Amino acid sequence: MKVAALQAGRDPIGECGDEAIASRLADGSFVATTDAAALAGCRFIIVAVPTPVDRAKRPDMSPLVGASTTVGRYLGKGTVVVYESTVYPGTTEEVCIPVVEQMSGLKVGADFAYGYSPERINPGDREHTVDKIRKVVSGMDTATCDCVAAVYGTAITAGVYAAASVRVAEAAKVIENTQRDLNIALMNELALIFHRIGIDTGDVLAAAGTKWNFLSFKPGLVGGHCIGVDPYYLTHKAEEAGYHPQVILAGRRINDGMGAWVGQECVRLLSQSGRPIAGARVLVLGLTFKEDCPDVRNTKVVDIIEELRRFGCRPIVCDPVANANETRHEYGIDLLPLVPLPACDAIILAVAHRQFKDLPLEEISRACANGPVLDVKGMLDRKQATRAGIHPWRM
Repeated sequence: MKVAALQAGRDPIGECGDEAIASRLADGSFVATTDAAALAGCRFIIVAVPTPVDRAKRPDMSPLVGASTTVGRYLGKGTVVVYESTVYPGTTEEVCIPVVEQMSGLKVGADFAYGYSPERINPGDREHTVDKIRKVVSGMDTATCDCVAAVYGTAITAGVYAAASVRVAEAAKVIENTQRDLNIALMNELALIFHRIGIDTGDVLAAAGTKWNFLSFKPGLVGGHCIGVDPYYLTHKAEEAGYHPQVILAGRRINDGMGAWVGQECVRLLSQSGRPIAGARVLVLGLTFKEDCPDVRNTKVVDIIEELRRFGCRPIVCDPVANANETRHEYGIDLLPLVPLPACDAIILAVAHRQFKDLPLEEISRACANGPVLDVKGMLDRKQATRAGIHPWRM
Protein backbone atom coordinates (compact mmCIF):
# COMPACT_ATOMS: atom_id res chain seq x y z
CA MET A 1 0.00 0.00 0.00
CA LYS A 2 2.76 2.47 0.94
CA VAL A 3 4.86 1.60 -2.09
CA ALA A 4 1.85 2.14 -4.37
CA ALA A 5 1.27 5.54 -2.77
CA LEU A 6 4.92 6.50 -3.26
CA GLN A 7 4.82 5.37 -6.88
CA ALA A 8 1.82 7.66 -7.34
CA GLY A 9 3.74 10.60 -5.88
CA ARG A 10 2.00 10.60 -2.50
CA ASP A 11 3.59 10.68 0.94
CA PRO A 12 1.69 7.95 2.87
CA ILE A 13 3.02 8.95 6.30
CA GLY A 14 3.05 12.72 5.95
CA GLU A 15 6.73 13.20 6.76
CA CYS A 16 8.07 15.00 3.70
CA GLY A 17 4.98 15.89 1.64
CA ASP A 18 3.59 14.85 -1.74
CA GLU A 19 5.48 17.56 -3.63
CA ALA A 20 8.88 16.28 -2.51
CA ILE A 21 8.01 12.70 -3.49
CA ALA A 22 6.58 13.72 -6.86
CA SER A 23 9.58 15.87 -7.76
CA ARG A 24 12.06 13.07 -6.97
CA LEU A 25 10.05 10.63 -9.05
CA ALA A 26 9.97 13.10 -11.91
CA ASP A 27 13.74 13.68 -11.99
CA GLY A 28 14.50 9.98 -11.58
CA SER A 29 16.40 10.34 -8.30
CA PHE A 30 13.89 8.18 -6.43
CA VAL A 31 12.29 4.85 -7.31
CA ALA A 32 9.81 2.94 -5.15
CA THR A 33 9.52 -0.78 -5.82
CA THR A 34 8.65 -4.10 -4.22
CA ASP A 35 10.99 -5.93 -6.61
CA ALA A 36 13.86 -7.18 -4.45
CA ALA A 37 15.93 -7.85 -7.58
CA ALA A 38 16.52 -4.10 -7.78
CA LEU A 39 18.97 -4.53 -4.89
CA ALA A 40 21.41 -6.21 -7.25
CA GLY A 41 22.31 -2.85 -8.73
CA CYS A 42 22.82 -1.12 -5.37
CA ARG A 43 26.16 -0.59 -3.64
CA PHE A 44 24.79 1.07 -0.50
CA ILE A 45 21.81 -0.66 1.10
CA ILE A 46 19.90 0.61 4.14
CA VAL A 47 17.76 -1.83 6.11
CA ALA A 48 15.01 -0.16 8.15
CA VAL A 49 12.44 -2.74 9.22
CA PRO A 50 10.34 -3.02 12.41
CA THR A 51 11.78 -4.72 15.48
CA PRO A 52 8.73 -5.90 17.45
CA VAL A 53 8.45 -8.18 20.45
CA ASP A 54 6.40 -11.35 20.81
CA ARG A 55 3.66 -12.01 23.35
CA ALA A 56 6.30 -12.86 25.96
CA LYS A 57 8.01 -9.49 25.33
CA ARG A 58 10.99 -11.18 23.70
CA PRO A 59 12.65 -9.66 20.60
CA ASP A 60 11.07 -10.86 17.38
CA MET A 61 13.93 -10.97 14.90
CA SER A 62 11.89 -12.28 11.97
CA PRO A 63 11.65 -8.91 10.13
CA LEU A 64 15.41 -8.38 10.46
CA VAL A 65 16.24 -11.94 9.46
CA GLY A 66 13.84 -11.73 6.53
CA ALA A 67 15.33 -8.46 5.32
CA SER A 68 18.87 -9.78 5.74
CA THR A 69 17.92 -12.88 3.76
CA THR A 70 16.61 -10.73 0.92
CA VAL A 71 19.69 -8.51 0.94
CA GLY A 72 21.96 -11.55 0.89
CA ARG A 73 20.25 -13.03 -2.15
CA TYR A 74 21.05 -9.98 -4.28
CA LEU A 75 24.21 -8.68 -2.63
CA GLY A 76 27.04 -7.69 -4.93
CA LYS A 77 30.71 -7.38 -4.07
CA GLY A 78 31.79 -4.01 -2.71
CA THR A 79 28.40 -3.22 -1.18
CA VAL A 80 27.95 -1.50 2.18
CA VAL A 81 24.92 -2.72 4.16
CA VAL A 82 23.67 -0.37 6.88
CA TYR A 83 21.04 -1.25 9.46
CA GLU A 84 18.79 1.40 11.02
CA SER A 85 16.38 -0.73 13.07
CA THR A 86 16.47 -0.31 16.86
CA VAL A 87 18.10 -3.39 18.36
CA TYR A 88 20.13 -4.57 21.34
CA PRO A 89 23.92 -4.17 21.18
CA GLY A 90 25.41 -6.93 19.08
CA THR A 91 22.41 -7.66 16.87
CA THR A 92 23.98 -6.45 13.62
CA GLU A 93 27.10 -8.56 14.11
CA GLU A 94 25.51 -11.60 15.74
CA VAL A 95 22.18 -11.92 13.93
CA CYS A 96 22.08 -9.95 10.69
CA ILE A 97 25.50 -10.25 9.07
CA PRO A 98 25.77 -14.06 9.42
CA VAL A 99 22.48 -14.33 7.49
CA VAL A 100 23.76 -11.98 4.78
CA GLU A 101 26.96 -14.02 4.48
CA GLN A 102 25.11 -17.32 4.30
CA MET A 103 22.63 -16.16 1.65
CA SER A 104 25.17 -14.31 -0.50
CA GLY A 105 28.11 -16.68 -0.26
CA LEU A 106 30.25 -13.57 0.25
CA LYS A 107 32.63 -12.87 3.11
CA VAL A 108 32.24 -9.80 5.30
CA GLY A 109 35.35 -7.64 5.22
CA ALA A 110 36.67 -9.21 2.03
CA ASP A 111 33.58 -8.86 -0.19
CA PHE A 112 31.22 -6.45 1.57
CA ALA A 113 31.06 -4.18 4.61
CA TYR A 114 28.44 -3.24 7.13
CA GLY A 115 27.50 -0.35 9.38
CA TYR A 116 24.78 0.79 11.72
CA SER A 117 23.06 4.17 11.88
CA PRO A 118 19.95 4.22 14.07
CA GLU A 119 16.74 5.73 12.82
CA ARG A 120 16.20 9.10 14.49
CA ILE A 121 12.86 10.65 13.68
CA ASN A 122 9.95 11.99 15.67
CA PRO A 123 6.76 11.02 13.79
CA GLY A 124 4.34 13.91 13.35
CA ASP A 125 6.96 16.51 14.34
CA ARG A 126 7.19 19.16 11.62
CA GLU A 127 9.99 21.03 13.40
CA HIS A 128 12.50 18.28 14.17
CA THR A 129 12.54 16.68 10.72
CA VAL A 130 15.00 13.94 9.80
CA ASP A 131 17.46 16.33 8.15
CA LYS A 132 17.63 18.48 11.29
CA ILE A 133 18.47 15.64 13.69
CA ARG A 134 22.15 14.77 14.07
CA LYS A 135 22.78 11.27 12.75
CA VAL A 136 24.78 8.70 14.67
CA VAL A 137 26.83 6.55 12.27
CA SER A 138 29.13 3.59 12.70
CA GLY A 139 30.95 0.98 10.67
CA MET A 140 32.75 -2.31 11.03
CA ASP A 141 36.00 -0.37 10.54
CA THR A 142 37.13 3.23 10.09
CA ALA A 143 36.86 3.19 6.30
CA THR A 144 33.29 1.88 6.42
CA CYS A 145 32.32 4.41 9.07
CA ASP A 146 33.71 7.19 6.89
CA CYS A 147 31.69 5.90 3.93
CA VAL A 148 28.48 5.72 5.98
CA ALA A 149 29.10 9.23 7.32
CA ALA A 150 29.67 10.59 3.82
CA VAL A 151 26.45 9.11 2.44
CA TYR A 152 24.24 10.31 5.29
CA GLY A 153 26.05 13.65 5.30
CA THR A 154 24.56 14.42 1.89
CA ALA A 155 21.06 14.47 3.39
CA ILE A 156 21.47 15.36 7.07
CA THR A 157 22.12 19.09 7.42
CA ALA A 158 22.51 18.73 11.20
CA GLY A 159 25.66 16.67 10.66
CA VAL A 160 26.75 13.20 11.72
CA TYR A 161 28.37 11.73 14.82
CA ALA A 162 30.73 8.80 14.41
CA ALA A 163 30.19 6.32 17.24
CA ALA A 164 33.12 4.32 18.58
CA SER A 165 31.70 1.05 17.24
CA VAL A 166 28.59 -0.58 15.82
CA ARG A 167 27.67 -1.90 19.25
CA VAL A 168 28.02 1.55 20.79
CA ALA A 169 25.69 3.00 18.13
CA GLU A 170 23.16 0.22 18.75
CA ALA A 171 23.31 0.82 22.51
CA ALA A 172 22.99 4.59 22.10
CA LYS A 173 19.73 4.24 20.20
CA VAL A 174 18.13 1.73 22.53
CA ILE A 175 18.92 3.82 25.62
CA GLU A 176 17.49 6.96 24.00
CA ASN A 177 14.10 5.29 23.92
CA THR A 178 14.57 3.52 27.26
CA GLN A 179 15.37 6.81 28.97
CA ARG A 180 12.27 8.40 27.48
CA ASP A 181 10.17 5.44 28.61
CA LEU A 182 11.47 5.67 32.18
CA ASN A 183 11.01 9.44 32.39
CA ILE A 184 7.36 9.06 31.43
CA ALA A 185 6.97 6.08 33.77
CA LEU A 186 8.06 8.23 36.72
CA MET A 187 5.50 10.88 35.78
CA ASN A 188 2.83 8.21 35.39
CA GLU A 189 3.56 6.76 38.80
CA LEU A 190 3.44 10.24 40.31
CA ALA A 191 0.07 10.77 38.61
CA LEU A 192 -1.24 7.55 40.18
CA ILE A 193 -0.05 8.73 43.60
CA PHE A 194 -1.33 12.29 43.30
CA HIS A 195 -4.76 11.15 42.14
CA ARG A 196 -4.99 8.96 45.26
CA ILE A 197 -4.26 11.91 47.54
CA GLY A 198 -6.29 14.51 45.67
CA ILE A 199 -3.57 16.64 44.08
CA ASP A 200 -3.52 17.78 40.44
CA THR A 201 -0.39 16.40 38.79
CA GLY A 202 -0.11 19.32 36.38
CA ASP A 203 -0.13 21.80 39.26
CA VAL A 204 2.62 19.86 41.03
CA LEU A 205 4.81 19.72 37.92
CA ALA A 206 4.29 23.44 37.27
CA ALA A 207 5.45 24.27 40.79
CA ALA A 208 8.42 21.88 40.66
CA GLY A 209 9.39 23.26 37.27
CA THR A 210 10.30 26.62 38.79
CA LYS A 211 13.63 25.09 39.85
CA TRP A 212 16.28 25.36 37.14
CA ASN A 213 17.39 21.73 37.27
CA PHE A 214 13.97 20.07 37.38
CA LEU A 215 13.45 18.12 34.16
CA SER A 216 10.07 18.72 32.56
CA PHE A 217 8.16 15.58 31.61
CA LYS A 218 4.46 14.79 31.61
CA PRO A 219 2.42 11.66 32.30
CA GLY A 220 0.86 9.96 29.29
CA LEU A 221 0.23 6.84 27.26
CA VAL A 222 3.35 5.17 25.89
CA GLY A 223 2.57 3.27 22.71
CA GLY A 224 3.87 2.94 19.19
CA HIS A 225 6.55 0.67 17.83
CA CYS A 226 9.53 2.34 19.52
CA ILE A 227 9.44 3.65 23.09
CA GLY A 228 7.05 1.01 24.39
CA VAL A 229 8.93 -1.85 22.69
CA ASP A 230 12.65 -1.07 22.51
CA PRO A 231 13.41 -1.36 26.26
CA TYR A 232 12.61 -5.06 26.00
CA TYR A 233 15.49 -5.47 23.54
CA LEU A 234 17.90 -4.05 26.09
CA THR A 235 16.51 -6.12 28.96
CA HIS A 236 16.73 -9.25 26.78
CA LYS A 237 20.43 -8.66 26.18
CA ALA A 238 20.95 -7.87 29.86
CA GLU A 239 19.35 -11.19 30.84
CA GLU A 240 21.62 -12.99 28.37
CA ALA A 241 24.58 -11.33 30.07
CA GLY A 242 23.40 -12.56 33.47
CA TYR A 243 21.86 -9.36 34.80
CA HIS A 244 18.17 -8.97 35.64
CA PRO A 245 17.10 -5.35 35.01
CA GLN A 246 14.77 -3.92 37.62
CA VAL A 247 14.21 -0.22 36.95
CA ILE A 248 13.64 -0.64 33.20
CA LEU A 249 11.08 -3.42 33.63
CA ALA A 250 9.33 -1.58 36.46
CA GLY A 251 8.89 1.40 34.16
CA ARG A 252 7.44 -0.84 31.47
CA ARG A 253 4.89 -2.29 33.90
CA ILE A 254 3.76 1.18 34.95
CA ASN A 255 3.41 2.47 31.39
CA ASP A 256 1.67 -0.64 30.10
CA GLY A 257 -1.05 -0.23 32.73
CA MET A 258 -1.94 3.40 32.11
CA GLY A 259 -4.52 2.83 29.36
CA ALA A 260 -6.59 0.54 31.57
CA TRP A 261 -6.32 3.07 34.41
CA VAL A 262 -7.73 5.86 32.23
CA GLY A 263 -10.64 3.58 31.33
CA GLN A 264 -11.27 2.85 35.00
CA GLU A 265 -11.18 6.56 35.83
CA CYS A 266 -13.78 7.22 33.14
CA VAL A 267 -16.04 4.57 34.65
CA ARG A 268 -15.56 6.09 38.11
CA LEU A 269 -16.48 9.56 36.84
CA LEU A 270 -19.55 8.21 35.05
CA SER A 271 -20.66 6.60 38.30
CA GLN A 272 -20.06 9.81 40.25
CA SER A 273 -22.15 11.77 37.76
CA GLY A 274 -25.06 9.39 38.29
CA ARG A 275 -24.99 8.05 34.75
CA PRO A 276 -25.45 4.34 34.10
CA ILE A 277 -22.23 2.59 33.20
CA ALA A 278 -23.70 -0.30 31.23
CA GLY A 279 -24.37 0.96 27.73
CA ALA A 280 -22.76 4.36 28.34
CA ARG A 281 -21.56 5.93 25.09
CA VAL A 282 -18.00 7.12 25.60
CA LEU A 283 -16.56 9.22 22.78
CA VAL A 284 -12.84 8.57 22.40
CA LEU A 285 -11.12 11.33 20.43
CA GLY A 286 -7.96 9.94 18.91
CA LEU A 287 -6.64 6.43 18.31
CA THR A 288 -3.12 6.86 16.90
CA PHE A 289 -0.16 6.27 19.21
CA LYS A 290 0.77 9.96 19.14
CA GLU A 291 -0.55 13.29 17.90
CA ASP A 292 -0.66 14.26 14.22
CA CYS A 293 0.76 10.89 13.18
CA PRO A 294 -1.35 8.29 11.30
CA ASP A 295 0.39 5.28 12.88
CA VAL A 296 -1.92 3.10 15.00
CA ARG A 297 0.59 0.34 15.77
CA ASN A 298 0.70 -0.61 19.44
CA THR A 299 -1.48 2.35 20.42
CA LYS A 300 -2.40 2.30 24.09
CA VAL A 301 -5.69 4.05 23.36
CA VAL A 302 -6.92 0.56 22.53
CA ASP A 303 -6.31 -0.39 26.17
CA ILE A 304 -8.70 2.39 27.21
CA ILE A 305 -11.32 1.12 24.79
CA GLU A 306 -10.96 -2.49 25.95
CA GLU A 307 -11.27 -1.46 29.60
CA LEU A 308 -14.43 0.53 28.86
CA ARG A 309 -15.92 -2.48 27.09
CA ARG A 310 -15.02 -4.68 30.06
CA PHE A 311 -17.30 -2.50 32.20
CA GLY A 312 -20.10 -2.65 29.64
CA CYS A 313 -19.59 0.80 28.12
CA ARG A 314 -20.00 1.43 24.39
CA PRO A 315 -16.93 3.37 23.21
CA ILE A 316 -17.15 5.22 19.90
CA VAL A 317 -14.02 6.54 18.25
CA CYS A 318 -13.18 9.57 16.10
CA ASP A 319 -9.75 10.08 14.59
CA PRO A 320 -9.39 12.14 11.40
CA VAL A 321 -5.65 11.41 11.24
CA ALA A 322 -5.73 7.60 11.51
CA ASN A 323 -6.15 5.43 8.44
CA ALA A 324 -9.69 4.06 8.63
CA ASN A 325 -8.90 0.84 6.74
CA GLU A 326 -5.85 0.07 8.87
CA THR A 327 -7.80 0.78 12.05
CA ARG A 328 -10.56 -1.59 11.00
CA HIS A 329 -8.07 -4.27 9.99
CA GLU A 330 -5.89 -4.04 13.12
CA TYR A 331 -8.53 -3.50 15.80
CA GLY A 332 -11.96 -4.02 14.27
CA ILE A 333 -12.83 -0.40 15.07
CA ASP A 334 -14.88 1.73 12.70
CA LEU A 335 -14.03 5.42 12.96
CA LEU A 336 -16.81 8.00 13.08
CA PRO A 337 -16.56 11.44 11.43
CA LEU A 338 -15.45 14.27 13.69
CA VAL A 339 -18.12 16.71 12.56
CA PRO A 340 -20.57 16.87 14.11
CA LEU A 341 -19.37 15.43 17.42
CA PRO A 342 -21.56 12.42 18.26
CA ALA A 343 -23.79 12.64 21.32
CA CYS A 344 -22.31 10.72 24.24
CA ASP A 345 -22.19 10.30 28.01
CA ALA A 346 -18.48 11.05 28.39
CA ILE A 347 -15.56 12.20 26.27
CA ILE A 348 -11.95 11.05 26.43
CA LEU A 349 -9.50 13.38 24.68
CA ALA A 350 -6.93 10.65 24.14
CA VAL A 351 -4.63 12.12 21.47
CA ALA A 352 -3.62 15.76 21.03
CA HIS A 353 -4.27 16.12 17.30
CA ARG A 354 -4.32 19.71 16.05
CA GLN A 355 -7.90 19.22 14.87
CA PHE A 356 -8.99 18.35 18.41
CA LYS A 357 -7.30 21.43 19.83
CA ASP A 358 -9.41 23.54 17.48
CA LEU A 359 -12.71 22.07 18.68
CA PRO A 360 -14.93 24.71 20.33
CA LEU A 361 -15.29 23.99 24.04
CA GLU A 362 -19.02 24.61 23.82
CA GLU A 363 -19.30 21.84 21.23
CA ILE A 364 -17.44 19.41 23.51
CA SER A 365 -19.70 20.30 26.44
CA ARG A 366 -22.83 19.96 24.31
CA ALA A 367 -21.81 16.58 22.87
CA CYS A 368 -21.52 14.94 26.29
CA ALA A 369 -24.35 16.94 27.90
CA ASN A 370 -21.99 18.19 30.62
CA GLY A 371 -20.84 14.64 31.33
CA PRO A 372 -17.26 13.69 32.29
CA VAL A 373 -14.43 14.94 30.07
CA LEU A 374 -11.07 13.21 30.47
CA ASP A 375 -8.19 15.25 29.06
CA VAL A 376 -5.45 12.64 28.82
CA LYS A 377 -2.94 14.93 27.12
CA GLY A 378 -3.76 18.10 29.05
CA MET A 379 -4.95 19.92 25.93
CA LEU A 380 -7.65 22.06 27.51
CA ASP A 381 -7.12 25.36 29.28
CA ARG A 382 -8.83 24.74 32.60
CA LYS A 383 -10.13 28.28 33.07
CA GLN A 384 -11.63 28.42 29.59
CA ALA A 385 -13.02 24.91 30.00
CA THR A 386 -14.67 25.82 33.29
CA ARG A 387 -16.38 28.81 31.69
CA ALA A 388 -17.77 26.41 29.07
CA GLY A 389 -19.14 24.13 31.77
CA ILE A 390 -16.35 21.56 31.52
CA HIS A 391 -14.36 20.37 34.52
CA PRO A 392 -11.71 18.23 32.84
CA TRP A 393 -10.01 15.29 34.49
CA ARG A 394 -6.26 15.30 33.83
CA MET A 395 -3.59 12.66 34.28
